Amino acid sequence: MQQVKHAAIPIGFAVLIMIVLSSCSGGAKVSTYEKVISEGVLRVGTDATYPPFETKDIDSKNLIGFDIDLITKICSEMGIEPEFIVTPFDGIIPGLLEHKYDVIISAMTITPQRAQRVTFSNPYYWASQSIAVRADNWKIKSKDDLTGKRIGVQLGTTGEIVAKRIDDAEVISFENIGAAFIDLANGKVDAVINDKPTTQKIIKTKGGIKIVGESLTSERYGIAVRPADKRLLNEINSILSTLEISGELRQLKDKWFK
Repeated sequence: MQQVKHAAIPIGFAVLIMIVLSSCSGGAKVSTYEKVISEGVLRVGTDATYPPFETKDIDSKNLIGFDIDLITKICSEMGIEPEFIVTPFDGIIPGLLEHKYDVIISAMTITPQRAQRVTFSNPYYWASQSIAVRADNWKIKSKDDLTGKRIGVQLGTTGEIVAKRIDDAEVISFENIGAAFIDLANGKVDAVINDKPTTQKIIKTKGGIKIVGESLTSERYGIAVRPADKRLLNEINSILSTLEISGELRQLKDKWFK
């Protein structure tokens, strides 16, 4: 058999081939933080049905609220702009994992179950679950009086989890909490279990509702990112710490909760 001789490939040409192949394969993966800084935009997932944290202004239709102001301030410190993607709360974590947005800020309680899927920032707000009933209801005074009652909650929330632990209660889950309070006012549910700050805001706006009994939980809100996005998380935590030390975080709380 005749031996076939192969011509030697010049070293420079071989290096060029390696560069081209590396370029075609995509090279090093760009992190979310690098992409955000490069594009100048942070995509933010939020459920804009939850005043005073995030909601649409009736007149301007712009998003407003404590969470909106906070993430806008964080973006300003990073030298970028926020782009808000409104999504129902029960699908907000899947949306983050599917890369529909870069972070979530949506009055989201830090829980062990959620922390198995996303990574949370340091807490930026402390809240609790409360019981709301119609103002003329004197029979429901505490959690003990909810046995066998119809309870309205928002789908996918900690309020829903708490309600489902009450014996013989019929839990009615709504896509947004406003619908639960409408049914409460119309007598279709006996009570609503929901985050206290939002319930207080709805009472102040609409009236005819009151909070009864003691708080059912003690909760902390966090900004959620994908577990791989450690550099983005570190930047968010650093800015949160700076805002707390400077007093700007307190100023935002005074603006929305006083």
